[in-house]
Amino acid sequence: MGDRRVRTERGWRLSSDLTFEGGPAEQVAFAHNSERQFARLLDFYGIEWEYEPRAFPISWDAEGAPTGYFAPDFYLPDEDVFIEITTMNQRLVTRKNRKVRRLRQLYPEVTCKIFYQRDYLQLLVKYGLEEPDQLDGTPTPTRIPGPPDVTIADDTSTG
Repeated sequence: MGDRRVRTERGWRLSSDLTFEGGPAEQVAFAHNSERQFARLLDFYGIEWEYEPRAFPISWDAEGAPTGYFAPDFYLPDEDVFIEITTMNQRLVTRKNRKVRRLRQLYPEVTCKIFYQRDYLQLLVKYGLEEPDQLDGTPTPTRIPGPPDVTIADDTSTG
């Protein structure tokens, strides 16, 4: 990756002198800083994306006119998947979960994944991105969750 990543004692992160000026993420007015940061990460890895390209009707009135819509935050055309970023409080996450379940029920051919706050924070830590403004005061994880690193030593006792 050239000079885009820097090795640290905890792994790799984006270089602090890396700029995203002029990239696609800088051309969009995002609703939340977390969406902008996610788009920057997609730009960094050369992943094509669209921001809120479609609103799916998910509820209708008695006459059949749509009364409620769900517009996922991102669409990744190469993967044919929609991504919904949710870094909000748990009460609002429940509402988004309900909308995604409804979307899946009505449009089974559509793939939509929810990116939760913990997932978002893990990316911030892993890639050394700035903390999102709506999470000020939220503790950042000290390591990426997952299995511990295991080193297998050669067994010399059975010689």
